[in-house]
Amino acid sequence: MAHAADLDSSTAERFAKLALACVHREYPTKIAHTLNSDKDVQKPRDLTPAFYGCYDWHSSVHGHWMLARLARTFPDAPFAAQAKQALAQSLTADNLRREAEYVLGEGRDSFERPYGLAWLLQLAAELHEWNDPQAKQWAANLRPLEKASRQRIVTWLPKLTRPIRTGEHNNTAFGLGLMLDYARVVGDKEFEALLRKRAVEFYREDRGCPISYEPSGEDFLSPCLAEADTMRRVLSKAEFAAWFGEFLPNGSLASLKPGVVADPTDGKLAHLDGLNLTRAWMLKGIAGALPQEQGNPLRVLAHLHQEDGLRSVTGEHYEGGHWLGSFAVYLLTKP
Repeated sequence: MAHAADLDSSTAERFAKLALACVHREYPTKIAHTLNSDKDVQKPRDLTPAFYGCYDWHSSVHGHWMLARLARTFPDAPFAAQAKQALAQSLTADNLRREAEYVLGEGRDSFERPYGLAWLLQLAAELHEWNDPQAKQWAANLRPLEKASRQRIVTWLPKLTRPIRTGEHNNTAFGLGLMLDYARVVGDKEFEALLRKRAVEFYREDRGCPISYEPSGEDFLSPCLAEADTMRRVLSKAEFAAWFGEFLPNGSLASLKPGVVADPTDGKLAHLDGLNLTRAWMLKGIAGALPQEQGNPLRVLAHLHQEDGLRSVTGEHYEGGHWLGSFAVYLLTKP
């Protein structure tokens, strides 16, 4: 269940407005679109009629997730009705049926894999947990796309011989973490078993992650922390404490300082603002799975990154405004 210990209604409204301003804003847009014939040359809203806004598909998906999370967490806030109206406009049965057909279309096996698909499953989990009649209908409408996304992951993961360790969308560990949470929320034991198996195979023997090399100049994820944040989901607390002690030995986190964005109007450079937010939530999650003495230094680092990350969520520049709010809400409402 989401909580809002670090988020008040007025701040939640400010974040909600970022998503409300973009989920139905079609342009500017960036699409990763495979064309199989002339008939595939269409406007974004015709290709993906639910998730065409917020510059790209995955940002639109987690923008909708943010609206659902905030409306569920603050049901009596003034913005909640607007959020639900926006969700109702997007999450129709017809729109989501067409989205599922798009995802399963020829030549789209790798579409939004794993990042966008993981966020889509997070949206499904959010609607699954929301005890609201409209949310129940949206969850039912989403089911074809939810199943299509799961199918794409189930087909891909057994064939992936090595994990993808980048600091951007392709990162395997980040996707596994979000999808594990989804599988547990909806009770999908078969999917959870596959995700757990692959995480252990990919990362169980890793030692001495080179975190001093991070971040690359356009990262919004920490490869080392994303891996640890996934492993705390699949190992017992004792196992994880021992594993983490060898994966990031004492002192290895000394180099970890918040990223600095030189030009917030550059969409790629602005990724470092997102890095600060994801580092903060990963450090918190990892610290919570460790003995207190081992986790306390991570909590200090999390606070530093959270303060810097939240200051960047202004909406002043669309390059960050269309997605940073979702990351801030995930950080501040994460169980």
